Amino acid sequence: MTSNRLSDQLAYDPNNLLDSLIEKLNLKNDAALSRALEVAPPVISKIRHRRLPVGASLLIRMHEVSDLSIRDLRILMGDRRDKFRISDKQFKPKDGVESHE
Repeated sequence: MTSNRLSDQLAYDPNNLLDSLIEKLNLKNDAALSRALEVAPPVISKIRHRRLPVGASLLIRMHEVSDLSIRDLRILMGDRRDKFRISDKQFKPKDGVESHE
């Protein structure tokens, strides 16, 4: 049985991503990185300790401040998936809601 928990994924390494961003942006520490990304310092800490995944909005913000591509950022954190699966349920209207086309 395979686990999808972040802490169980050997290739997933958010520290490499965070450390690479600190180096690229010439920052001193995680606190400076949190200011550059405009997130609270505990967010960086939780990502570093694998208690919080790097979400899409944060990944986009990392791209904006670093000029690294989303693909490069994902590679830095060990995410080498080519495609992302989105549930078809996300595109279905809720029951009782009529379409106004």
